Amino acid sequence: MRKQIVAGNWKMNNDLSQTESLIEALKAKEKTSNAEVMVAPTFTNLYQANQALKESNIEVIAQNMHFAENGAYTGEISASMLKSIGVETVILGHSERRAYFNETDEQLAKKVDAALANNMRVIFCFGEELADRKSGNHEAVVESQIKNALFHLKAEAFKNVVLAYEPVWAIGTGETASPEQAQDMHAFIRKTLADTYGNEVADEVTILYGGSVKPNNAQEIFSKADVDGGLIGGASLNADDFFAIVNAI
Repeated sequence: MRKQIVAGNWKMNNDLSQTESLIEALKAKEKTSNAEVMVAPTFTNLYQANQALKESNIEVIAQNMHFAENGAYTGEISASMLKSIGVETVILGHSERRAYFNETDEQLAKKVDAALANNMRVIFCFGEELADRKSGNHEAVVESQIKNALFHLKAEAFKNVVLAYEPVWAIGTGETASPEQAQDMHAFIRKTLADTYGNEVADEVTILYGGSVKPNNAQEIFSKADVDGGLIGGASLNADDFFAIVNAI
């Protein structure tokens, strides 16, 4: 049975006081769920968030990390640093990291290796731009991103890899991705995995959808056969909205 996950990516939002307030609101809303629930505060608030959520079922995860263990990489954070404060899961390859910080598939492959070597779980993001979707090149782009960063791994490594499909063209563009489009791409992703690693591996990998999931569309999106949850952006900054999405699983 695949794990169902709803992860909130808080991005560059919330200072310490705001983080503490949001965590208290989340704790007040929390109840038993079929899904694993995660939140990703900023680096500066990871430790405090992890301490505050220790008695809950909400996991605190990181938004990014460097591939090196240590060294002259000013401003960067390593896997072992995250582990030392109790963070066990990291988001890698987010579309904003690719677009604004020029992260490449090759760099992301190294980051994935570093995380897995430190026994961390990876939420690996990928997805096509609007031009790719309009040109019909979307499947080729997604296939390339997945294969370049992940297909050097052995099959057993995928036990610690969660995939997160982000249709970049459906975020802030005025375009809308339908639940059917989400399902079609998720099915394609699972087939791409199966073609290389076999059905057993592909059927066990959790694939999240990250395209503007909100309380009013979550249930329909999550009802699709190959959609196993969501990577949530803006809606995760509001406790009511976030748990409405969690409860849609």
